[in-house]
Amino acid sequence: MLFLCIAGSIINVVFNIFASQFMFLPLYMDTIWTITITFLAGPVWGCVTGVLTNLIGHTYSFWGYEGYLFALCNIVTALITWGFCRVFPDKLTYRHPASNPVSFTPAKSRHFDEIMSKVFALTILSFTLCFAMSILGGLITFFIEISRSSIENKPFINPASAPTMFYSDMPFLIREILSRIPINIIDRLISTFAGFGIGYIISKIIYVSFKPNN
Repeated sequence: MLFLCIAGSIINVVFNIFASQFMFLPLYMDTIWTITITFLAGPVWGCVTGVLTNLIGHTYSFWGYEGYLFALCNIVTALITWGFCRVFPDKLTYRHPASNPVSFTPAKSRHFDEIMSKVFALTILSFTLCFAMSILGGLITFFIEISRSSIENKPFINPASAPTMFYSDMPFLIREILSRIPINIIDRLISTFAGFGIGYIISKIIYVSFKPNN
């Protein structure tokens, strides 16, 4: 599992670099495999993948030691994802066909209901991650700016940031949080659904590979 975590963290970094530097998309795309590993193996390995993602990614694009604090975003992503797995075990837990209970509901109707229930749970998870990451990311950025001002013995002044739809005279912390929400809505929807889908494919391969012969 450690090998899969290392591989997943490298893929997270590659996705992030590809989206930002080659596709010029304002997306993070660095938690897909954190979510995948969490679905497959639980919060501990998900957190390991998240921490490794930040260590590798920020070491590659180093701009200051404060950047390693953003590993908290990946850790919280794993913890929230696992929390949803506990709240929606029938919807967000991979199950083998043999373990499903016998149902007298028509197969097509049952299959459609299962898909829609998973879509609903994943959508709620996506928006929860969106707001959690926006708040946490804004708080970390605010902490970094406050720390830099303190070290340089300068009063904290709202720094100029990338142009957003929000007023420049808005409090820095609020602006940092709100400016992340539009990006995170798209990013977390992609990451959550992709993470779940990749995990499902891996679990299916493992099930088929180790399925006992009757």
